[in-house]
Amino acid sequence: MNPKDLNESILCVNFTYKSFVFEILKKCLNQRWVILRHILSRDSLEGCHFDLLLEDGEFCRTWHLKNMPRVNGPSVEVTLIAPHKLYWLDREECEVSGGRGWAKRVEKGYFDGSLPTNEDDLVSIEINSSRLSGRLEIGRKFCKLISSSKFHVN
Repeated sequence: MNPKDLNESILCVNFTYKSFVFEILKKCLNQRWVILRHILSRDSLEGCHFDLLLEDGEFCRTWHLKNMPRVNGPSVEVTLIAPHKLYWLDREECEVSGGRGWAKRVEKGYFDGSLPTNEDDLVSIEINSSRLSGRLEIGRKFCKLISSSKFHVN
């Protein structure tokens, strides 16, 4: 192999390695989550519920929550709904398209852990924000926020 071919091969491997590492870092660094309060009208709490969004690639895996989860509180009833656009991770407050109400961000942060490929499998991730931290577990019909041992004080 001549030196020019060797240099091109090294550059190709180096570029591929850097691209691979970049994709892994990008995935890890972009694990955002948000809870939105969704109401039918900006001036009324009618139809109030919460939407939990977890960044999952090009969209957000989304659940409808009856109530806001509390650390070490009771399980909250959830329903997996259609994926939402990443757009919602950055919105403070916005009208929902199609006259379906108003959404306002209640909490946002980052999470550690992987989302299962099968949407019916248990989700178990560490979430962090300015007000909430702990292990979030989401099953088929429930979610629960459990204090993490690294945040627990005896």
